[in-house]
Amino acid sequence: MSIRILGTGSALPKRRVTNEELAGMVETSDQWIRERTGIGSRYVSTGETVADLAAHACALALENAGKTAGDVELLLVATCSPEDVAPCEACQVQEKIGAHGAVAFDLNAACAGFLFALHTAWAYVESGIYKSALVVGSEVLSKIVDWEDRGSCILFGDGAGAVYVEKCREGGLLGFVQHSDGSQGGALCCRGRQLDNAFFRQIPERGYLQMDGRRIFSFAVRQIPLTIGEALEKAGTAVEEVDLFLLHQANRRIIEGIAGRLSADPGRFPMNLEEVGNTSSASIPLLLDGLNRQGKLHRGMNLVLSGFGAGLTCGACVLKW
Repeated sequence: MSIRILGTGSALPKRRVTNEELAGMVETSDQWIRERTGIGSRYVSTGETVADLAAHACALALENAGKTAGDVELLLVATCSPEDVAPCEACQVQEKIGAHGAVAFDLNAACAGFLFALHTAWAYVESGIYKSALVVGSEVLSKIVDWEDRGSCILFGDGAGAVYVEKCREGGLLGFVQHSDGSQGGALCCRGRQLDNAFFRQIPERGYLQMDGRRIFSFAVRQIPLTIGEALEKAGTAVEEVDLFLLHQANRRIIEGIAGRLSADPGRFPMNLEEVGNTSSASIPLLLDGLNRQGKLHRGMNLVLSGFGAGLTCGACVLKW
C-alpha cells in the first residue's frame, strides 16, 4: 500500500520583485545575487495570506486530479510562517475550498515541511485510516524577512504548492527517510511571540529570520546526498535509475554541489529558483507543479524529492510518478 500523486497545483502572489529592485534597497546587484544564489526574482505578498495561497494551490491540484473538495479526507498544510496561532492554516484552507469532510491540521518542519507532510499522509493511508489527502506547502516569508539584511532578503519568496494523493497498490511513494538535528537549530531561526504576561516582562527582539549561510550550505551538501542514498536504498533504486531529482530550491550552488556528490548529471536537477527564489516548504511542490504542467512528468518516471532547512531538518523520498 502506498500513495500516488494524482494532481498538482501552485499559487504565487501578484507582486514580482526583481534583483534590480532589491539593489535599490540594500547594497547588492543583480550580478552579485545571481552568481551566489542563481536567483533572479521572487514573489512577495501584498496582502495574500498563507491560507489564501494554499487554498488556490489546493483548488488547482483538485482540478488537475479530476477531484472535488468532497473527495478529500485529510488536509495537511506545511508552513513556518502562519498568520495566526489559531485557527490553524489547514482549517482555514478547509473552509475556503469547502473540504468540510476532511481532517485538517498544520505541520512545521521549515523548508523540509512539504516532505514531512507528504510522509505523514503516507502514514495515515498506510495505516488504513484515510484513503486520500491534500498536502500543501505554503509560505509568506516576506513578513519575517529583514529587508535591510542583504544576506537574507535576497533569498526568500512567497508562494504555495499542493498535491492531491490517493491510496495505490503499486508504484507511488516507494521509500522515504527523515532526519532532525536540534543541536544545529541556531543555524537558521526566527523568534516568535515572546513571553510577556502580567507576571513576566522581557524586552522584545525583532522576529526576523536569522541564518548562518555557510553552516546551511555545508549541512546540505554533506547530508542531503547521504539522505537521498538512504531513500534510494529503501526503494531498491539506483541513482542511475532516477529520472529527475526535485530538491528544495535554496541555492543553485547547493543543488549543483549535491549533484556532484551523487555523481549525477546536473541536467536531472531541474530548478525554478531563478524565477521564485527560496519559498521554504512551498519550493518542492511549486517545482513539481511547474514540471507537471509543462508536460515533463510522465507516468512511470522515477523521481527523488528532497528538502532541508531549519531544525535542522532534512528528508528525501523516492516515488514513481
